[in-house]
Amino acid sequence: MRLAVKLALGLAAVVGSAQAAEPTQPIVLKAAYLFDSKSGNLTNGGAVLVEGDKIKALGSQAAPANAKVIDLGDATLLPGFIDAHTHITNEGHDDFYKGFHADMYRFAAEQSFYAATYAKRTIEAGFTTVRNVGAGEFVDVGLRNAVNAGLTPGPTILTAVHSVGSTGGHCDQGPFPPDRIAPLGVMDGVCNGADECRAAVRYQLKWGADVIKICSSGGVLSEADPVDVPQLTPDELNAIMSEAHAWKRKVAAHAHGDLAARQAVEAGVDSIEHGSFLSDETLKLMKAKGTYLVPTRLAVWWVNQVADKFPPAIAAKARATLHEHERMFRSAMKIGVPIAFGTDSGVSPHGMNAKEFKLLTDIGMQPAAALISGTRESARLLGIADQVGTLEAGKIADIVAVKGNVLNNIAATEQPVFVMKHGVVVKQP
Repeated sequence: MRLAVKLALGLAAVVGSAQAAEPTQPIVLKAAYLFDSKSGNLTNGGAVLVEGDKIKALGSQAAPANAKVIDLGDATLLPGFIDAHTHITNEGHDDFYKGFHADMYRFAAEQSFYAATYAKRTIEAGFTTVRNVGAGEFVDVGLRNAVNAGLTPGPTILTAVHSVGSTGGHCDQGPFPPDRIAPLGVMDGVCNGADECRAAVRYQLKWGADVIKICSSGGVLSEADPVDVPQLTPDELNAIMSEAHAWKRKVAAHAHGDLAARQAVEAGVDSIEHGSFLSDETLKLMKAKGTYLVPTRLAVWWVNQVADKFPPAIAAKARATLHEHERMFRSAMKIGVPIAFGTDSGVSPHGMNAKEFKLLTDIGMQPAAALISGTRESARLLGIADQVGTLEAGKIADIVAVKGNVLNNIAATEQPVFVMKHGVVVKQP
């Protein structure tokens, strides 16, 4: 696991421990059920012993006499949820045009207060770790550091700083008149040619990127580019991958289009985000190379719920992706592509991340598999599976509880009754 992530988790753990009562009292969490994200099985009579910021043991028989017992009753204990695709510093507006106006007049310092609000919603929704895949003005770096320092509540955040992509692409800003709004450059992640793209990666690493996010194809929510056209050349992709991987950082590729995704997979990308139009050929290549799919079904669903509020070009692209995305996802499951949980939250309101679980089951995923995607598999993708993602002795005490038998009612994940991060209770009945 890369050093930067270890440092982030370690610092957050130290902060979490400092926030707990002194001296730290062991805690025993009890519930009717416990979900094992290693096997996908649900056991009766779950109990977890927490000491400090770590899970000490499973099962109540070894609980020390001085332990505080939190009995959650008819509930399921699970590992803290992990969202591998968020934009935690921003959130879409009900009215696209009013939102655009508000964003244009908002200073970075003001935006940081909004970001803190979104982070609080996210942790209270049971998501104890998120991967933030692109933000502007370093608000994401500031938020990550503030959470780690205990200045504001929120999940552990692994962030990408600026997304990396070509001029005019989905990672670039809109086609504003250049005499009014200065064009973005390499330092902002906008690059052309292998050398510039390598430099763009280096700049994001310089400013603290835990992961590199690229735009391999066009996007739904950008007006000026076709959704399925490749936006980075093989040479540019190879430069990005080689530089990021040399620094032991993973690369996540926004890619709706099939050719764009296949080129990224061939270059060695670690995950394909969205993947709306992927062919079986590309999905089979992903399985062979161990490339993760992060489907972000919530974003596809949400944008189609409110498509009439977007400009016509965006609405048309949103409608075109809906059914193709379902076809692709069913094929990915049949082929056996590794799947990690991601929502693209920020497109949808923060705090409703867990609706992704229900949406995945609605298009064919089994409830246990959906839960595994949002715990064990997301941890593996992020490179932190030795720390989180499963309930095991020695791992960080990121724990969630939801009402009832979660396999019988996956929608219960949308209203967790208990959240613990790094051994500190964030939410309880």
